[in-house]
Amino acid sequence: MQFKHPELLWALLLLAIPIIIHLFQLRRFKKTPFTNVKMLKKVLAESRRSSTLKKWLILFARLGIFASLIIAFAQPFSANENALKSQETFIYLDNSFSMQAKLGNGTLLQNTVQDLIQSIPRNSPFTLITNDRTFEDVEIGDIQNELVTLSPSTNQLTLDQILLRSSAFLNNDSPSIKRTVLISDFQEHMGPLPETDQNKEIYFVKQDAGDLINVSIDSVYIANSDNEVIELTTLLSSNENVEAYPVSLYDGTKLIAKTSAPFNNGKSASVTFSVPANVPIAGRIIISDTGLPYDNEFYFNIDTPKKIKVLAISDGETSFLSKIYDPNEFDFNATPLSQVNYSAIEDYNLIVLNELEQIPAGLENTIHSFVKQGGTFVVIPAQQIDQDSYNRLASRYFNTQYGELFLGQAAISGIAFEHPIYTNVFNKRVSNFQYPEVSSYHNLTSQGQNVLTFQNGKPFLVGNGNSYFFSSALNQDNSNFKNSPLVVPTFYNIARNSLKLPKLYQILGKREELEIPISLSKDQILKVAKEDYEFIPQQISLPKKVQLTFDENPTEDGIFQILNGTETLGNISFNYDRQESVLRFMDAGAVENNRVFDSISNFFEDVQKANSIHEFWKWFAILALIFVLTESALQRFLK
Repeated sequence: MQFKHPELLWALLLLAIPIIIHLFQLRRFKKTPFTNVKMLKKVLAESRRSSTLKKWLILFARLGIFASLIIAFAQPFSANENALKSQETFIYLDNSFSMQAKLGNGTLLQNTVQDLIQSIPRNSPFTLITNDRTFEDVEIGDIQNELVTLSPSTNQLTLDQILLRSSAFLNNDSPSIKRTVLISDFQEHMGPLPETDQNKEIYFVKQDAGDLINVSIDSVYIANSDNEVIELTTLLSSNENVEAYPVSLYDGTKLIAKTSAPFNNGKSASVTFSVPANVPIAGRIIISDTGLPYDNEFYFNIDTPKKIKVLAISDGETSFLSKIYDPNEFDFNATPLSQVNYSAIEDYNLIVLNELEQIPAGLENTIHSFVKQGGTFVVIPAQQIDQDSYNRLASRYFNTQYGELFLGQAAISGIAFEHPIYTNVFNKRVSNFQYPEVSSYHNLTSQGQNVLTFQNGKPFLVGNGNSYFFSSALNQDNSNFKNSPLVVPTFYNIARNSLKLPKLYQILGKREELEIPISLSKDQILKVAKEDYEFIPQQISLPKKVQLTFDENPTEDGIFQILNGTETLGNISFNYDRQESVLRFMDAGAVENNRVFDSISNFFEDVQKANSIHEFWKWFAILALIFVLTESALQRFLK
């Protein structure tokens, strides 16, 4: 037993005073002689013993009264060790899209919030975070309204990120009890479950939506196109075997096509829509699904294509470039070195210096100015070159240098699959294909990234961003690279990256870049807007284009307009990442049973039992009342 006010127990020592007075009575009896007391002596003796007993009983009753009251005011109680320590609670509430699963009486997140509001003790401070919000050192009454209106977040935190933030909020230097409570459906992509640590109180409250069937639209891509028709393929998936599902295609608010996705009792399906080519479309694909609502719509846009301008400055053959740079996507021009209009170079996005024996100083300076304005260039050397003129240009980019010419066959075998120009080109890493070869190559040294390398490790193509350098001539007499499968994606993607045009759609939460071919004045900025949602993206204004970067914004999906004042320059579509649609959850079997709960109310009931304090002051107050009644009964009934 413990006492809330143990200092009051010193008052028990005062109970010795009446005992002392009782034992050492100061009153003296006066003797009165009688003539004959023979008959009274026995009665007197019995009366004195009865009186003494009554006095002792009354004394004990009064001592019990005062002792009980003193102990009651000292407030005795019993509790375990944890209940007497200060406590800190950190709560993670998952508000990701998978928590939007529809239940009979609302969504999984809504039910979870109501359970939390009803179960968490009042007047108990805690820190609560969601995937996008933080409530530090609050009580449930302070944030109740904000929790009720909590919206889903695109930013799903991993378990490692959650525990890291928990460590930052909890005071590790204090001896208090620190609890971290994770409330989620615990999808697999949140990461592996943390290892059990006896020194850390981490609890898992698993929310379960039951047998939820969810069909989602995963992606859209152009399967085929010509001058008349574009074929759009839509991929769908389901977490359970389902039958055919209706799919609708809208252009803005106008329904332009409707079909059925044949799942054929499988978990994936695809449908193809045919739309007119060269006609702008603000596309929206819709399905009706009772699972997760966020993945039932998919946005994309097909705008009037802006052609990328490519100029080949060449004294050799350029027919392979004209075949790669299709007129529907590119504005390709070739000119000999003697006829180059230097003032027009800045109007292009990509310059290809094809097998020039010498790079004049005027062209070199123009290329430097062109790159500063956001342009990209590629150098394909001739077999015999003026090294000094080449190195004056190349040395400014990755400290690149052209050296001596090596004669002899060399196979091109190394591919940097992670390089930006090969992104989404290969389904898997290719190791056994027909290697292209060269008959001679220059000893190229560079601090730039190797894109393609020979079997001996020497670079065949280096570069990144706005400058690329080949080490060998590509004419038919020196190389068969033009006939290899690598030539098309290499030159095509170098040109595509020279002007980052909007794709069919972008994914929210991932860094995306695009470039708008427009010249802005000093005070002008581009805005991105959708209905009443408007923001200013990160942007860099160059003389001939504006580079836009999307990272944190926008935060919702849809088709947005890129605006220069009131002028619409184009559209850009954003969609939520579909990882939440894959309903695969972690197995909580690896966690101790006393750390896993199936409801929030069960968790807080368990905590309250562990922190329960049994108070006894009421019992001692009742005992004091019993002693009062006993003392009154003794006074009245004991003669």
